[in-house]
Amino acid sequence: MTKDMTEGRIIPQLTEFTIPLVLGNLFQLTYNAADSVIVGKFVGDDALAAVGTAGPIMNMVILFISGMCMGAGILMSTHYGAKKYDLLERQISTSMLGGLAFSAVIAILLILFAHPLLELLQVPGNIIEAAKIYLRIIFVGLIFTFVYNFFSNTLRALGDSRVPLYFLIVSAFLNVAGDLLFVVVFEWGVPGSAAATVLSEALCCLCCLIYIKKKVPLLCLGKKWKVFDGAILWRTFNYGITSALQQMCVQLGKICVQTVVNVQGVAFIAAFTAINRVDDFAMTPQQNIAHATTTFMAQNRGAGKIDRMKRGFLSSIILQAVYTTVIAVLVFFGSRQIMQLFVSDGSEEVISLGVAYLQLIAFMYYMPSATNIIQGYFRGLGDLKVTLISTILNMSARFLSAWLMIHVMHGGFDRLAWANFFGWIAMLAFQIPMIAARWRKVK
Repeated sequence: MTKDMTEGRIIPQLTEFTIPLVLGNLFQLTYNAADSVIVGKFVGDDALAAVGTAGPIMNMVILFISGMCMGAGILMSTHYGAKKYDLLERQISTSMLGGLAFSAVIAILLILFAHPLLELLQVPGNIIEAAKIYLRIIFVGLIFTFVYNFFSNTLRALGDSRVPLYFLIVSAFLNVAGDLLFVVVFEWGVPGSAAATVLSEALCCLCCLIYIKKKVPLLCLGKKWKVFDGAILWRTFNYGITSALQQMCVQLGKICVQTVVNVQGVAFIAAFTAINRVDDFAMTPQQNIAHATTTFMAQNRGAGKIDRMKRGFLSSIILQAVYTTVIAVLVFFGSRQIMQLFVSDGSEEVISLGVAYLQLIAFMYYMPSATNIIQGYFRGLGDLKVTLISTILNMSARFLSAWLMIHVMHGGFDRLAWANFFGWIAMLAFQIPMIAARWRKVK
């Protein structure tokens, strides 16, 4: 069901749009979290470390595809808000055809070069084979990742954030069931967890296609699916590549930090894998509120409603503040219980490292809540260069801080939280003057 966000009360609209988006992404995160929890509990720390070292490469590729789809979604939102439906249809078909070709090529390249990429990350020799197998199985299903992300972003651009959630709920439960079957019952280890993820994503993709065919007439293009417009593709690429690069920079920064962690031993790697999952769960809703802001801004920009855009931004700040307060308290006081979800009772060293990190970073989450909402504002305006530059500054500062404090100064695991802090400081130092200038210009 599509939704016009250019009319009506703003906070209820943003909340109604954001909640399914948050739940959907949290269910999506359960793919990796389930892999980590089940592999760590039933296979061991080496297997958990293998999944963890493969994760940044996998996530970087998926986020690149997601970023390209997000860029196309911004254009779709603008066309939809302006009620230019013919242009919207050509935008959809062109983006779909270009994305399918791109995903196929990327999947083949990554399957071939999985091992050299892991070597580049200095993955320890005792876990590199398991990590390689995990990546190759995941990349076999890359086409499903693209198709689902494309239609999800398209539906969200049209104001529907509920339907993608329903499919992800089913897929997430299937992923957990597959992990339990392949890893625990069949004892397939790391390859079993990867196979469960791919199969669940494929089913999620199939359900999405069936629903669109039956329930969304605007996306039933028929022969128009064959329409390919080079000019539209180029514009979509310009939007999408900036958004994709921004998404990739986040993951590239994590990969760089991973190289610092990888030389510290298996306990460091296992703890880093676990706290990354926690950070993902904590900060994804912040990103989703920002994505809701982007859709709201883009639709109202297409409709020419500037004052409504500004009121939407202020409303988003309120939503961010409420959510971040809740999650900061939960992470701080539940840090030990959270870490115990990821490792067996005998891994006290891994638990202690994770607890020290989580209790330190819990109340730092207010900083990414601010950076994310500013990112959403600029994406909605179509100014994606600001989001890219600020992300590059963030990840550069994070990596350099981690390298200095851990590798050079031989600091402890909790220094990773301070590395995140310095990254967010660098990001805000760039963003705040930019948004102040843009706010005055729009006024």
